[in-house]
Amino acid sequence: MKGFAVRKKLEEVKKQGKKAFIPYIMAGDPSLEETARRLKLLSEAGADLIELGVPFTDPLADGPTIQRAAERALKSGTTLRKILNFLNEIKEEITTPIILMTYLNPVFCYGIEKFFKDAKEAKVAGVIFPDLTVEESEKYRTFAGKYCIDTIFLVAPTSTSERVKKIVKASTGFVYYVSITGITGSQLKLDNTFMEHIDFVKSLGKPVCVGFGVSKPEEASYVAQFADGVIVGSAIVKVFHETPEKALNFIKSLREAI
Repeated sequence: MKGFAVRKKLEEVKKQGKKAFIPYIMAGDPSLEETARRLKLLSEAGADLIELGVPFTDPLADGPTIQRAAERALKSGTTLRKILNFLNEIKEEITTPIILMTYLNPVFCYGIEKFFKDAKEAKVAGVIFPDLTVEESEKYRTFAGKYCIDTIFLVAPTSTSERVKKIVKASTGFVYYVSITGITGSQLKLDNTFMEHIDFVKSLGKPVCVGFGVSKPEEASYVAQFADGVIVGSAIVKVFHETPEKALNFIKSLREAI
């Protein structure tokens, strides 16, 4: 399908008067068969978009919970190639758009254009590269545009106005606002400075979704008041790993809060 599915989905959610719920899980944790089951569960629980992590040995942005998930996925033999083949096999079964979150090294080894070509065939809707600076992203954005895959860049609370403008311009899906100056799973702390900064990012005309540190329904509800979407990662990875029988109800509670 030609088009940029992430942005389209966010526009659809906005027209419904809602905010987007974007859960994150790690592909291959503990296996790709279980990942397929979890993707379906997330869709059924009301996810608007799903962020799917690619395990990597040297993550920069991931906290302990997601690092452990990546270790389990790598131990099960999960690779970027296997993930793309897996998504290609189940693409007709999953109706919720998938955003791949991967570091650059696996993509560079895979081949940059081949990655985008195969990702399109697997119906990947968007990509996030936490270690790709906007200044070095031209080649990646060119291939993403060629294969109609949305690009999503990260803005931090410490990003300057000039840098924010560059990031917003390069993002075609949404702007990923990192709510803390730390790693995933850190404690969420929201103050006036944070809200003023996110208002500035929103004023530049692209949807803004907030992630990192959102772990409870009440936090998700609060963030949804001023963001276009809420991203929840570590808390969902943790419940799937430690108390999977509680996962569906927990995820539904996040959806209802947003």
